[in-house]
Amino acid sequence: MRTTTPNSPHTHGRWRRIGSAAVATAALVFTGLGTAVQADAASSATTSTAVTYAATPCATPKHTGDLTCKSYRVTGGLTAFQKMQAAKTGITPKAADATTPSGYSPTNLRSAYGLTSAAASNGSGETIAIVDAYNDPNAEADLATYRSYYGLSACTTANGCFKKVSQTGSTTSLPSSDAGWSEEISLDLDMASAICPLCNITLVEATSASYANLGTAENEAVALGAKFVSNSYGGSESSSQTTYDTSYYNHAGVAITVSSGDSAYGAEYPATSRYVTAVGGTKLSTSSTTRGWTEAVWRTSSTEGTGSGCSSYDAKPTWQTDTGCTKRMESDVSAVADPATGVSVYDSYGVTAGWYTFGGTSVSAPIIAGVYALAGTPASGTYPAQYPYDYAGTSSLNDVTSGYNGSCSTAYFCTAETGYDGPTGWGTPEGISAFAN
Repeated sequence: MRTTTPNSPHTHGRWRRIGSAAVATAALVFTGLGTAVQADAASSATTSTAVTYAATPCATPKHTGDLTCKSYRVTGGLTAFQKMQAAKTGITPKAADATTPSGYSPTNLRSAYGLTSAAASNGSGETIAIVDAYNDPNAEADLATYRSYYGLSACTTANGCFKKVSQTGSTTSLPSSDAGWSEEISLDLDMASAICPLCNITLVEATSASYANLGTAENEAVALGAKFVSNSYGGSESSSQTTYDTSYYNHAGVAITVSSGDSAYGAEYPATSRYVTAVGGTKLSTSSTTRGWTEAVWRTSSTEGTGSGCSSYDAKPTWQTDTGCTKRMESDVSAVADPATGVSVYDSYGVTAGWYTFGGTSVSAPIIAGVYALAGTPASGTYPAQYPYDYAGTSSLNDVTSGYNGSCSTAYFCTAETGYDGPTGWGTPEGISAFAN
């Protein structure tokens, strides 16, 4: 979502109902769905098979010029995970039931991206930094609930695994708390844990969602020693962004991931910074293939889906060789982002305490940061965004070849193709090789 959204259907307080003929047909077998229990969910019993969801409050800027988060929270209907579980057990799940996880689990995600073995043995001693705005007072407790439920080792301040600081590095003088950004923080922390459970996590909370404060938090994350930094925010491009590149995102030897955006076709910053890995979003579904999963470009409407596009300002990195865009092209790689095929998250401050399913490219950015962490510390002086390009077209990446995120004059800017394309880059991880030095 962009920093200004006067015509967006996702302005806070509105709803979107999604679905396709395929989803509706598959879901017709489920009847007697329960009543949604989220604080802001519909009060009547769910009667439609379509998944419903709303943009988290941080997707609407508080102030002019603020950046926004890239997440949606499911509020009704049956998710892909619930349908998968129902097919196995024969038991109809309740729609939007906060007492039970309703999105993909760490095991599901590792299976989808060939990470099961690496997640069991890699990542110890590595630190993933999560950069977000405002304070989540329940961040550590909510993370503990997520990790405990899924059998992940404890990650706490006491054992040295978890650390929460302000943009100046203070552990005591933290920003004001914010319910919307707390949902985003829970999502980011849980996804980093899901992919790299042995990694340490540092949460750096910016005072606000301005470029200056989020950028200062970015620098603090690197100063604290993180070699992997996830950023699930963004906004419209501007002529100032090359200055922001120099001030905040130019950190050689650090893997910096950034969400590509949730407003469908169109370039966003800082995803178009030439120093970061721009992460697009997919729809992730089970399949009868050897892999067991299949993906397509995430798109719901002309204003909703993964971002992509040719930057108007940032220079093209030497390692990016597509010929239709003379400047920086977004994206580089991708991972799941469709809310209907979303991930489980535990949160107790942004909403009524419980389990929720989230989507948006806020999901894909921390997933890819986790993959980089599993692959090991980046080489000094390198920009890890280049690493997947060294494995372009190989079995180390799942090429996404179906779907689109809008209309464009140059086909690969908005349409999935064999090889590189804007919405999904070179594809999704298949193991960690494409994310190593």
